[in-house]
Amino acid sequence: MAPAGYSLVQAVIVLGPLLGPGYLLLRDAVSTPRSYLTDSALGLGDAAPRAVPQDALIAVASVVVDGGLFVKVILLAALWLAGWGAAVLVRDLLDVSLGPQLVAATVAIWNPYVAERLLQGHWSLLTGYAALPWIAVLATRLRIHIGTGHRRRAVTGADATARPATTSPPGSLGGWAGLAGCFAAAGLTPTGSLLAGVMAVLLVGRRNLPAAAALWLLSAAPWLTATALSGAGAEPSDPAGIAAFAARAEPWLGTLGSLAGLGGIWNGTAVPGSRTTFLALAGTVLLLVLVATGIRTVLGAGAAAESCSGAATHARDRRDARPDDTSGADNAPDGESDRDPGHGQGRVVRRRLVALAAAAIVLPALGATGWGLSVGEFLVTRVPGAGLFRDTQKYVALAVPAYALCAAAGCRTVGRRISTMVDGASVESPRARTGATAVLFLAVLFLTLPDMAWGVGGALRPVHYPAGWQRVAATVDAPGDVAVLPAGMFRRFRYSGSAPVLDPAPRMLRRDVLQTGELPVRGGVVAGEGERARKVEKLLLRGGSANELAELGVGWVLVEDGTPGPLGESKATLAQLNPVYADRDVQLYRVPGDIAAHDASAPNRRLSGAAHLLWAALLVSGFLTAAIYSATRRSVPREAGCEPHPDHDNAD
Repeated sequence: MAPAGYSLVQAVIVLGPLLGPGYLLLRDAVSTPRSYLTDSALGLGDAAPRAVPQDALIAVASVVVDGGLFVKVILLAALWLAGWGAAVLVRDLLDVSLGPQLVAATVAIWNPYVAERLLQGHWSLLTGYAALPWIAVLATRLRIHIGTGHRRRAVTGADATARPATTSPPGSLGGWAGLAGCFAAAGLTPTGSLLAGVMAVLLVGRRNLPAAAALWLLSAAPWLTATALSGAGAEPSDPAGIAAFAARAEPWLGTLGSLAGLGGIWNGTAVPGSRTTFLALAGTVLLLVLVATGIRTVLGAGAAAESCSGAATHARDRRDARPDDTSGADNAPDGESDRDPGHGQGRVVRRRLVALAAAAIVLPALGATGWGLSVGEFLVTRVPGAGLFRDTQKYVALAVPAYALCAAAGCRTVGRRISTMVDGASVESPRARTGATAVLFLAVLFLTLPDMAWGVGGALRPVHYPAGWQRVAATVDAPGDVAVLPAGMFRRFRYSGSAPVLDPAPRMLRRDVLQTGELPVRGGVVAGEGERARKVEKLLLRGGSANELAELGVGWVLVEDGTPGPLGESKATLAQLNPVYADRDVQLYRVPGDIAAHDASAPNRRLSGAAHLLWAALLVSGFLTAAIYSATRRSVPREAGCEPHPDHDNAD
């Protein structure tokens, strides 16, 4: 359990001050004390369902626990499980000792991708990121089990004749349950769901593919259902978003180099300070050197001998052993042995992970070229839902498992070669040298991104909402949607710091808040899907009548003071409304008269609710079943002899 504890400590160091009292409010990240199951939370509003089922989950959870605390717990768990999962992945596929496992965990947590996504506020995307190494582990175990067919020879006594017996694959139930839970966890956002789906499709093997695809579809039910019911996500997107969200070149690196260094997010202000200096080049070069030291082993024969039915069974059999008890793994030669029955499948998985990493880096780089931008613009205007892929740097997450594998393999390789040169044939030396090499690798990873610590240089810190927000939230309960002023979706409050933040009103109020979806990016504006919100915004800015607001379904107008943004002639409209609450931070008005209903239909809410319940059931039952099965397996004695089916290398 050392890698698990190490990863948890590292996650705490990264999040630092954010773990104190208060709420996450930074760029796209918004947490509030209480959220509600509005139409938008179910994905049935005018905008594309980009935060489904995330918003519904928080709305339900915040009934019993503070919403800000719940978000912090998820974020902490995501970083912790990302590191731990990477350690388990390299243990299963490379059979490395503790030192290389810690290197893999550090690669997964302490990198520019995680730093940039934290600064951009993409906390829920990191749940999908955290699921990737676990999906790789489970997919590998499942392909080994289905490939072996688990035809075993039961040996009874010294003189007993062995006869083949087909048994159900040990671990397959737990593996499928764990995979279902990982799909659901990754599916907290549509992008995370896609990342998980790509990883699983490449690794589970042809025979497992139909079942894995079915599980993935169930896990994606909330956002797929919302897209089908609302139609917002299936509409063409603004082609300006392709250039605006394209991967960005960092200093001295170019776009390809930035992506290879796990950086390159489109927003140049959402990066650690060190990535704007020469450290960006130095850090990228050193990271790639660490990866390069192990790529030969990862692509080659790779894993040390394992028992019975391959890497998965090996991992279960050594469950009670020390994490660094690798039975001499660090003494194995570079080519390593083909003795383990799961070796062929492990080699396939490792090679596919490396190929996936290459694609995850090269394709976004190509997407930032002139012709790549043209292709992207063509797709988003003609292919429904293609706008989901406009932030191409998100998909660099798919490269991290391979980076972790290569860095861990490189740590062992370098340590072994140093031991050979210095100590000759010493038996104890290889492990000690590998441990020392791991310390060196860890130092390189930490020092090349020093401001990852303590809230990514202090940028992640909790905020405290003024009391007026709670008063407004308690008041807005009558029919009608909420319009907000100043115009726009982003705010700069006196209490939120210098970075722009998404308006917290949609996640604070029990009625839908109308938002245009327009995003200011790189000096331009990317249009959103909120057509009704645009009409309401224009009406307010030109000083339209209260009756017009009511006809558009607006029952409330919230003015957020102290934040820049256009107000136009809105005072003329506000003068026609009934003031309800006012302080230095917020002013709330009620629109008089009959409010036209623009709510989602009851059948649509029921369908969307059912899809969310299905997702939640998959999440809970998947992890619960996997945990119970794992605990049960601990008490089952290992079989003395087992022999895989000779066709185990044909699972794919």
